[in-house]
Amino acid sequence: MTATILSMSLLTVMAGAAIAPALGIIKAHFSEASAMTVQLIVSMPALLIIVTSLLFLPISRVLRTRTIATTGLLLYVIAGAGCFFMNDIYLLLTMRALLGVSVGLIMPLSTGLLAYYFPPEEQARLMGLSAAMNQMGGVVATLLAGLLATIEWNYAFLVYLLGMIALVMVWIWLPDEQLGSANKRGVPFQPRQLLKFHPSVIGMLLLMTIFFIFPTNFAILASQRQGLSTEVITGIMVGLDVVAFFVGLKFGSLMNRFRQSVKYFAPLLFLLGYGSYLVPTVIMAVLGSAFIGMATGVGVPYLNTIASIKGGKNSATTVMPLLSAALYLGQFISPLIVTPLSKVIFGSTDIVAPYEVGIVLCVIFLLQVYSTRHFQSLPPTVK
Repeated sequence: MTATILSMSLLTVMAGAAIAPALGIIKAHFSEASAMTVQLIVSMPALLIIVTSLLFLPISRVLRTRTIATTGLLLYVIAGAGCFFMNDIYLLLTMRALLGVSVGLIMPLSTGLLAYYFPPEEQARLMGLSAAMNQMGGVVATLLAGLLATIEWNYAFLVYLLGMIALVMVWIWLPDEQLGSANKRGVPFQPRQLLKFHPSVIGMLLLMTIFFIFPTNFAILASQRQGLSTEVITGIMVGLDVVAFFVGLKFGSLMNRFRQSVKYFAPLLFLLGYGSYLVPTVIMAVLGSAFIGMATGVGVPYLNTIASIKGGKNSATTVMPLLSAALYLGQFISPLIVTPLSKVIFGSTDIVAPYEVGIVLCVIFLLQVYSTRHFQSLPPTVK
């Protein structure tokens, strides 16, 4: 059962980041489209993930877990791989939006079921494993998408056929629970839930807004600034996911060892990452990507762990949909915020302006962590 739940974690990051290495080639194919329109190929799924996540509770009252997972995974494969046949960018974006609906169904299950089936003392280790599997999915998908894109731009979308593996596992092994019944008085969105979990929700929003500066800008900027090929760019982006994978595997130990300081790791590592990109060398680009991988590998499971312990057994229908919405809201708004701000603050001729905006957002993230968690102790049940 644990492997089945983790198999869904393998797929969620692929909604956006998997296609990132192919953005340069896709931009060349859709040469008449603006840079922001092409960047929406990465971030468009997030908009529908947000809506679907916030509707997850009423969905979970009507459908049982296996039906929700099966529906989500089927749509994932059809909408994801279906982009292979689209030669109009607006039809392509429509399919990407449908992909977002599928991930909005899968994402709360991929973390919420861990809180449902396992006790609090297991949360840090399991959330670390979930984050590690998420990053491993990124490694496999980014590598395959980058390689497939060298054949033709649309071949990159065939990577979503990997969803068939998780679909088979769900059919065979996933228990068929009625999660909505565990929270009968809940509604699709409760302001008091947001107030209760706002440190984790806002933290996730900031974390993902900062992170997605990388996949939406790195391929284009690295090819223009350092003259890197698609293969090299893919290798660097895969390396980031590898780093995040190993950090996720060790997250339980890290959280236990650095109980009071682990909360600051993500914003500080992001700051080091985007600061490294200001130096125009390939070595610093690689080092910066490694720092960003570390930040993601520790930041996501930390926020999921704290929230799941606070949410308890009902996390799958309360806080986890909120975290999913925040995660993908950050993904969606990242290019919409960063691109205009980089031009307004640093000028349209500053090629590294998105990274400079990232540094500003890192400082805001660090201040948010300090103001909401400085006096907060780690729950004694975390191991």
